[in-house]
Amino acid sequence: MLYELQGKVALVTGGTKGIGRSIALGLARAGARVAVNYSSDEEAAEDTVRELTEINGFGMALKADVSDYNEVQKMYQTLLQETDSLHILVNNAGIIRDSLLMLLKEEDWRRVIDINLTGVYNCSKAALRPMIGEKWGRIINIISPTALMGRPGQTNYAASKGGILSFTRSLAREVARLGITVNALSPGVIETELTEKMSEKLRQEFLDLIPMKRFGTTEEVAEAALFLASDRAGYITGSYISVDGGMT
Repeated sequence: MLYELQGKVALVTGGTKGIGRSIALGLARAGARVAVNYSSDEEAAEDTVRELTEINGFGMALKADVSDYNEVQKMYQTLLQETDSLHILVNNAGIIRDSLLMLLKEEDWRRVIDINLTGVYNCSKAALRPMIGEKWGRIINIISPTALMGRPGQTNYAASKGGILSFTRSLAREVARLGITVNALSPGVIETELTEKMSEKLRQEFLDLIPMKRFGTTEEVAEAALFLASDRAGYITGSYISVDGGMT
Protein backbone atom coordinates (compact mmCIF):
# COMPACT_ATOMS: atom_id res chain seq x y z
CA MET A 1 0.00 0.00 0.00
CA LEU A 2 1.41 3.40 -0.99
CA TYR A 3 0.19 5.21 2.13
CA GLU A 4 0.10 3.08 5.27
CA LEU A 5 -2.14 4.59 7.95
CA GLN A 6 -2.99 1.43 9.88
CA GLY A 7 -3.60 2.27 13.53
CA LYS A 8 -4.23 5.97 12.88
CA VAL A 9 -7.43 7.82 13.76
CA ALA A 10 -8.63 10.61 11.48
CA LEU A 11 -11.32 13.27 11.65
CA VAL A 12 -12.54 15.00 8.49
CA THR A 13 -14.78 18.03 8.98
CA GLY A 14 -17.39 18.51 6.31
CA GLY A 15 -16.59 14.92 5.47
CA THR A 16 -19.85 13.56 4.08
CA LYS A 17 -19.90 15.11 0.61
CA GLY A 18 -17.61 16.07 -2.25
CA ILE A 19 -13.93 16.56 -1.48
CA GLY A 20 -14.30 15.79 2.22
CA ARG A 21 -16.01 12.48 1.55
CA SER A 22 -13.36 11.38 -0.94
CA ILE A 23 -10.62 12.24 1.54
CA ALA A 24 -12.41 10.32 4.29
CA LEU A 25 -12.80 7.23 2.10
CA GLY A 26 -9.18 7.45 0.96
CA LEU A 27 -7.95 7.59 4.55
CA ALA A 28 -10.08 4.54 5.39
CA ARG A 29 -8.67 2.59 2.44
CA ALA A 30 -5.18 3.38 3.74
CA GLY A 31 -6.15 1.77 7.05
CA ALA A 32 -7.16 4.71 9.25
CA ARG A 33 -10.25 4.69 11.43
CA VAL A 34 -12.18 7.69 10.16
CA ALA A 35 -14.79 9.92 11.75
CA VAL A 36 -16.62 12.47 9.63
CA ASN A 37 -18.13 15.68 10.90
CA TYR A 38 -21.32 17.14 9.43
CA SER A 39 -23.66 20.00 10.25
CA SER A 40 -27.11 19.07 8.93
CA ASP A 41 -27.38 16.33 6.27
CA GLU A 42 -27.86 13.22 8.40
CA GLU A 43 -28.66 10.99 5.42
CA ALA A 44 -25.35 11.81 3.72
CA ALA A 45 -23.57 11.19 7.03
CA GLU A 46 -25.18 7.77 7.42
CA ASP A 47 -24.28 6.84 3.83
CA THR A 48 -20.66 7.86 4.37
CA VAL A 49 -20.39 5.94 7.65
CA ARG A 50 -21.85 2.88 5.95
CA GLU A 51 -19.21 3.02 3.23
CA LEU A 52 -16.38 3.67 5.70
CA THR A 53 -17.46 0.66 7.72
CA GLU A 54 -17.55 -1.52 4.61
CA ILE A 55 -13.96 -0.52 3.84
CA ASN A 56 -12.27 -1.34 7.14
CA GLY A 57 -14.86 -1.99 9.81
CA PHE A 58 -15.01 1.46 11.36
CA GLY A 59 -16.99 4.61 10.62
CA MET A 60 -18.33 7.39 12.78
CA ALA A 61 -20.42 10.52 12.13
CA LEU A 62 -20.21 13.52 14.46
CA LYS A 63 -22.71 16.34 14.14
CA ALA A 64 -21.36 19.76 15.12
CA ASP A 65 -21.20 23.35 13.96
CA VAL A 66 -17.45 23.86 13.72
CA SER A 67 -17.85 27.60 14.38
CA ASP A 68 -19.22 26.83 17.85
CA TYR A 69 -16.37 26.15 20.30
CA ASN A 70 -18.56 24.24 22.74
CA GLU A 71 -20.00 21.98 20.05
CA VAL A 72 -16.50 21.21 18.83
CA GLN A 73 -15.39 20.32 22.35
CA LYS A 74 -18.33 17.91 22.71
CA MET A 75 -17.54 16.41 19.29
CA TYR A 76 -13.97 15.66 20.36
CA GLN A 77 -15.11 14.18 23.67
CA THR A 78 -17.36 11.77 21.79
CA LEU A 79 -14.62 10.88 19.32
CA LEU A 80 -11.98 10.27 21.98
CA GLN A 81 -14.35 8.19 24.11
CA GLU A 82 -14.69 5.88 21.12
CA THR A 83 -11.12 5.88 19.76
CA ASP A 84 -8.85 7.05 22.64
CA SER A 85 -6.69 8.93 20.14
CA LEU A 86 -6.50 11.28 17.18
CA HIS A 87 -3.67 11.46 14.66
CA ILE A 88 -5.04 13.19 11.57
CA LEU A 89 -7.33 16.22 11.26
CA VAL A 90 -8.58 17.44 7.89
CA ASN A 91 -10.21 20.86 8.21
CA ASN A 92 -12.49 20.73 5.18
CA ALA A 93 -15.75 22.26 6.43
CA GLY A 94 -16.57 25.49 4.63
CA ILE A 95 -19.28 27.60 3.04
CA ILE A 96 -19.54 30.16 0.26
CA ARG A 97 -21.78 33.23 0.32
CA ASP A 98 -20.66 35.29 -2.64
CA SER A 99 -21.47 38.94 -3.20
CA LEU A 100 -19.74 42.09 -4.37
CA LEU A 101 -18.43 43.91 -1.33
CA MET A 102 -20.77 46.88 -1.78
CA LEU A 103 -23.71 44.47 -1.49
CA LEU A 104 -22.23 42.00 0.99
CA LYS A 105 -24.39 41.59 4.08
CA GLU A 106 -22.63 41.69 7.43
CA GLU A 107 -24.22 38.36 8.37
CA ASP A 108 -22.73 36.73 5.24
CA TRP A 109 -19.30 38.16 6.04
CA ARG A 110 -19.44 36.87 9.61
CA ARG A 111 -20.85 33.45 8.79
CA VAL A 112 -18.17 32.68 6.19
CA ILE A 113 -15.40 33.82 8.54
CA ASP A 114 -16.95 31.90 11.46
CA ILE A 115 -17.31 28.58 9.61
CA ASN A 116 -14.24 28.68 7.39
CA LEU A 117 -11.65 30.34 9.62
CA THR A 118 -12.86 30.15 13.21
CA GLY A 119 -13.85 26.54 12.53
CA VAL A 120 -10.21 25.74 11.71
CA TYR A 121 -9.12 27.42 14.95
CA ASN A 122 -11.67 25.49 17.03
CA CYS A 123 -10.93 22.09 15.51
CA SER A 124 -7.14 22.49 15.39
CA LYS A 125 -6.92 23.69 18.99
CA ALA A 126 -8.96 20.73 20.21
CA ALA A 127 -6.82 18.31 18.16
CA LEU A 128 -3.48 19.37 19.60
CA ARG A 129 -3.76 17.72 23.02
CA PRO A 130 -4.41 14.18 21.72
CA MET A 131 -1.80 14.63 18.97
CA ILE A 132 0.80 15.80 21.49
CA GLY A 133 -0.05 12.73 23.56
CA GLU A 134 0.66 10.53 20.53
CA LYS A 135 3.83 12.52 19.64
CA TRP A 136 2.58 12.37 16.03
CA GLY A 137 0.01 14.41 14.19
CA ARG A 138 -1.11 15.71 10.83
CA ILE A 139 -3.30 18.78 10.39
CA ILE A 140 -4.40 19.41 6.81
CA ASN A 141 -6.30 22.60 6.07
CA ILE A 142 -8.30 22.96 2.87
CA ILE A 143 -7.88 26.38 1.26
CA SER A 144 -8.61 27.65 -2.25
CA PRO A 145 -6.94 29.37 -5.22
CA THR A 146 -9.06 32.36 -4.17
CA ALA A 147 -6.75 32.73 -1.17
CA LEU A 148 -3.81 33.12 -3.54
CA MET A 149 -5.21 35.12 -6.46
CA GLY A 150 -8.53 36.61 -5.32
CA ARG A 151 -11.84 36.64 -7.17
CA PRO A 152 -14.49 39.35 -7.54
CA GLY A 153 -17.48 38.73 -5.29
CA GLN A 154 -15.51 36.57 -2.88
CA THR A 155 -13.88 39.01 -0.45
CA ASN A 156 -15.32 37.11 2.52
CA TYR A 157 -14.32 33.70 1.17
CA ALA A 158 -10.84 34.88 0.09
CA ALA A 159 -10.26 36.47 3.50
CA SER A 160 -11.25 33.26 5.28
CA LYS A 161 -9.09 31.01 3.11
CA GLY A 162 -6.15 33.44 3.12
CA GLY A 163 -6.42 33.53 6.90
CA ILE A 164 -6.27 29.73 7.00
CA LEU A 165 -3.03 29.77 5.00
CA SER A 166 -1.40 32.21 7.44
CA PHE A 167 -2.79 30.20 10.36
CA THR A 168 -1.25 27.07 8.82
CA ARG A 169 2.21 28.60 8.56
CA SER A 170 2.15 29.98 12.09
CA LEU A 171 0.81 26.83 13.77
CA ALA A 172 3.34 24.73 11.86
CA ARG A 173 6.15 26.64 13.58
CA GLU A 174 4.52 26.19 17.00
CA VAL A 175 4.16 22.41 16.88
CA ALA A 176 6.95 21.19 14.58
CA ARG A 177 9.11 20.08 17.54
CA LEU A 178 6.19 18.00 18.86
CA GLY A 179 6.02 15.68 15.85
CA ILE A 180 3.00 17.45 14.33
CA THR A 181 2.93 18.81 10.80
CA VAL A 182 0.48 21.44 9.58
CA ASN A 183 -0.06 21.95 5.88
CA ALA A 184 -2.66 23.33 3.50
CA LEU A 185 -4.21 21.83 0.41
CA SER A 186 -5.60 24.10 -2.30
CA PRO A 187 -8.05 22.38 -4.67
CA GLY A 188 -8.99 24.24 -7.82
CA VAL A 189 -12.26 23.71 -9.64
CA ILE A 190 -13.24 20.15 -8.77
CA GLU A 191 -16.11 18.10 -10.21
CA THR A 192 -18.69 18.00 -7.42
CA GLU A 193 -22.42 18.57 -7.01
CA LEU A 194 -21.66 22.30 -7.04
CA THR A 195 -19.94 22.31 -10.43
CA GLU A 196 -22.72 20.18 -11.89
CA LYS A 197 -25.08 23.09 -11.26
CA MET A 198 -22.87 25.63 -13.04
CA SER A 199 -24.05 27.23 -16.24
CA GLU A 200 -22.09 26.40 -19.38
CA LYS A 201 -20.92 30.01 -19.52
CA LEU A 202 -19.45 29.85 -16.01
CA ARG A 203 -17.87 26.44 -16.64
CA GLN A 204 -16.14 27.84 -19.72
CA GLU A 205 -14.93 30.89 -17.80
CA PHE A 206 -13.24 28.60 -15.29
CA LEU A 207 -11.83 26.31 -17.98
CA ASP A 208 -10.23 29.33 -19.62
CA LEU A 209 -8.26 29.90 -16.39
CA ILE A 210 -6.99 26.31 -16.17
CA PRO A 211 -3.95 25.39 -18.31
CA MET A 212 -4.96 21.70 -18.23
CA LYS A 213 -8.40 22.63 -19.65
CA ARG A 214 -10.32 20.31 -17.37
CA PHE A 215 -11.74 20.25 -13.87
CA GLY A 216 -10.13 18.07 -11.23
CA THR A 217 -11.65 15.10 -9.45
CA THR A 218 -12.24 14.63 -5.76
CA GLU A 219 -10.03 11.53 -5.92
CA GLU A 220 -7.11 13.64 -7.14
CA VAL A 221 -7.50 15.94 -4.15
CA ALA A 222 -7.76 12.94 -1.84
CA GLU A 223 -4.47 11.55 -3.14
CA ALA A 224 -2.70 14.78 -2.17
CA ALA A 225 -4.33 14.69 1.27
CA LEU A 226 -3.21 11.07 1.77
CA PHE A 227 0.36 12.07 0.96
CA LEU A 228 0.30 14.90 3.52
CA ALA A 229 -1.22 12.55 6.11
CA SER A 230 1.46 9.91 5.63
CA ASP A 231 5.00 9.45 6.88
CA ARG A 232 6.17 10.17 3.33
CA ALA A 233 5.41 13.85 4.03
CA GLY A 234 7.10 13.80 7.44
CA TYR A 235 9.53 16.62 6.58
CA ILE A 236 6.91 18.91 5.02
CA THR A 237 5.23 21.48 7.25
CA GLY A 238 3.97 25.03 6.89
CA SER A 239 3.49 24.46 3.16
CA TYR A 240 0.62 24.19 0.72
CA ILE A 241 -0.02 21.97 -2.28
CA SER A 242 -2.11 23.24 -5.17
CA VAL A 243 -4.31 20.68 -6.93
CA ASP A 244 -5.69 23.06 -9.54
CA GLY A 245 -4.49 22.03 -12.99
CA GLY A 246 -2.07 24.97 -13.06
CA MET A 247 -4.65 27.68 -12.29
CA THR A 248 -2.37 29.45 -9.81
